Amino acid sequence: MDTLLHTPTSMAKRPCPIPSSPSTPPPNPNKLPNMNNQVGNLLQTFLNLADSHSLSIDQSFEHLLDSSPCDADQSLLIDRALKLGSLLLEAGNRSARKRSSFHNSLTWALPPDLTIKLFSMLDAQSLCYAAATCSMFYKCAMDPLCYANIDLTTVVPKVNNAVVSTMIQRAGKALRSLKLGIVPGPTLPHGSCQPLVYGIRNAVEVSNFSWNDKKTRQGKESSTLTRYCLTPLSGENGAAGAVLRGLHLYNIERIDNTSLCGALSACPSLLDLEIIGLHVDLRQTLVSVSMNCPLIERLFFESSKTGRDDSLKSSTCVDLVNNCPNLTSLALRGFKLYDYKLRILVKGFCKLKYVDFSTSYSITGSFLRNLGGDMGGSLLEVLIFRDCMHLKELEVARLFASVLAGDFRFLRYLDISNREGLAAAGDSYGRCYSLSIIPTKQVLEERPDICLLAEFPSEGSFVDLGQMTDSDLTSEVSLSSQLSSRASDGLSFMCTSEINYSSDQTSGNEEG
Repeated sequence: MDTLLHTPTSMAKRPCPIPSSPSTPPPNPNKLPNMNNQVGNLLQTFLNLADSHSLSIDQSFEHLLDSSPCDADQSLLIDRALKLGSLLLEAGNRSARKRSSFHNSLTWALPPDLTIKLFSMLDAQSLCYAAATCSMFYKCAMDPLCYANIDLTTVVPKVNNAVVSTMIQRAGKALRSLKLGIVPGPTLPHGSCQPLVYGIRNAVEVSNFSWNDKKTRQGKESSTLTRYCLTPLSGENGAAGAVLRGLHLYNIERIDNTSLCGALSACPSLLDLEIIGLHVDLRQTLVSVSMNCPLIERLFFESSKTGRDDSLKSSTCVDLVNNCPNLTSLALRGFKLYDYKLRILVKGFCKLKYVDFSTSYSITGSFLRNLGGDMGGSLLEVLIFRDCMHLKELEVARLFASVLAGDFRFLRYLDISNREGLAAAGDSYGRCYSLSIIPTKQVLEERPDICLLAEFPSEGSFVDLGQMTDSDLTSEVSLSSQLSSRASDGLSFMCTSEINYSSDQTSGNEEG
């Protein structure tokens, strides 16, 4: 019995092989046309049901389910119906897109190269809309030339680092300019004096948002673009940054000195740099520009903390002049700037045509003495000193006298408007609200090509900026009609200016 129960090992049966899952044999190429015809005929018959009433299709499908008593079979039928419907929907959408693209290629009048040229003129949002229209437009919109000039500035924050990175990657070596950040209103024309900074005490409102609205929105703004938003410029061995010509940054609170200087180090071909409302140091930024951007032609820098950044050093000015000789436009707004430092800049840049030191502190105007001729500054076309609270009436008078003497021959625009009036001669706290010693009439008669702006409040009527309206702050009235009766004696002016020359060296104008 035991021998029957215990079969010897040598006599054991071989295990049955586990059947492998049946693999679909490869289709016979000779039978494919026949199979396609059968599927096509079956699909045509199936599509003809689309003309049938939906109720009849529902009833037929329910009858099919009822004919399958097994619950698993009914579930399988439902899954197959859903899968078949999804496949038909996908095939229909794909065919519709192909037909639309083919139709657009026939009806669209422009060839691909001109379409790409047209798309390159669109803003980023319009370009994305165009790319979503059809496959033909998508292919054109993906061309790097369409992203050569990226403008992602917005009135409200809605752009993040991922969007910036994607745009820069699409541009690749075609990238030429990049604009990022929050601009509180339409972009202002070149030469405008209107501040674009959020968060400074004397910022002019340039949008429909109130000051309180902007303060509550600052949290959202800071969480949108971070200090790493410019990192893609250094990616792929700095391919994108190496060809960048223009970089404009507006009110990106998270960008600091390290991130900005890192971005500038990747942009050796930069020609146009505009920085507004960033919490970065003036000296470090100019040092980085001096070291990394020798070709720069336009530098516009507006402080986020008016009058509190006095970090600029004389050595920084000298290095900037020596390393960036092509600079033609210089705007340093809202900084604490001393005259002898500005003299290094204005005198040193031989090609300088545009100067804007609006809302800056400590500027008396003495740096303009003996300029405008062979000593430097002879090519200046625009001088803007709006709301420089320490600008002296006497120095403005000296400037006008230089113009009458034949200096500043190319000057076309001069703005000395001040909401607090000019600083009185010999009294740093006294204010002048008229141009009694300034020969405006002679200048306007002898140089009618100059646009002269000089808005001042009437004496004793100064109102804090917070109580003034936008129209009060931004209106600019030419003196050609208002100041024709305010002529002064040029000889007596020159005499007075020479007497007070030695007393105009202000105690604040020394190295900080």
